[in-house]
Amino acid sequence: MSSPLEDARQAMAEADCLVPDREVETALDTMATAITARLKDSNPLAFVVMNGGLVLAGRLLPKLPFPLEVAYLHATRYGHALNGNLLDWRVRPTQDLRGRSVLILDDILDEGHTLKAIVEHLQKEGAAEVLTAVLVHKDHARKAVPGMRADFTGVDVADRFLFGCGMDYKGYWRNAPGIYALKGH
Repeated sequence: MSSPLEDARQAMAEADCLVPDREVETALDTMATAITARLKDSNPLAFVVMNGGLVLAGRLLPKLPFPLEVAYLHATRYGHALNGNLLDWRVRPTQDLRGRSVLILDDILDEGHTLKAIVEHLQKEGAAEVLTAVLVHKDHARKAVPGMRADFTGVDVADRFLFGCGMDYKGYWRNAPGIYALKGH
């Protein structure tokens, strides 16, 4: 039986690179332009969803040429409940959101249950508007809400097991600069 590290190395060696880093960088530039146009005058608060949103935030935030506050939150869904409001808050938002524009930064919109619940929570806390930005939109019809999309999206990617740019393979490869798909998945 191989170790987790050996397994991670093997996964990368066999993976398909779906989006090379240069395309990720272009997508980040496009996202930054759109976010700047929408939020530059609104005194926004950006929330990084941990752990996946960390890489997106680190690469995207320096491209936003306007003042904003940055914080983080960490929430996961309880089990596989269909009700997206059942969140396990590891770190809750503590900032006063009343009247603020809020931007949520996450790595991927897969089914979207957790992202939907986070948006609803921040709206209930009084945010004037809650916008979402994800690097990857996974193409499939299993969204929490039919047709669900983030307000700002970097790339659309096939419905495969993805890692890199914040997405992980068994805890590894969030640091991979491109977006990869696991062989056979």
